[in-house]
Amino acid sequence: MKNKDIMNIGKFTFLTFLILGNICLIGYMIAKIEALAYYGFVLLLFATPVNLVVIIILIIYGIIHQSYLKDCIKASLIICINIPIAILYFYLGMFLMDF
Repeated sequence: MKNKDIMNIGKFTFLTFLILGNICLIGYMIAKIEALAYYGFVLLLFATPVNLVVIIILIIYGIIHQSYLKDCIKASLIICINIPIAILYFYLGMFLMDF
């Protein structure tokens, strides 16, 4: 695997779940369709293990192939940017739904 491929994995994973989260949150805020809020919470339950598995795979790959470790860590950190965003969206969703 090339350095570019490793970074693309991190960026793709980050952007995929960021965009899906934005669709759920903004869709709920605009349309007030509770199904979007439900899907947003399901997305949190689905995205957490998927992101963790991708990060673990990247780190293991970086440990096995030491020359790619730095890029694997960078890609993992890109994915970790979703953590504070997900927490913010969770609390914002709870606030909007009056929980």
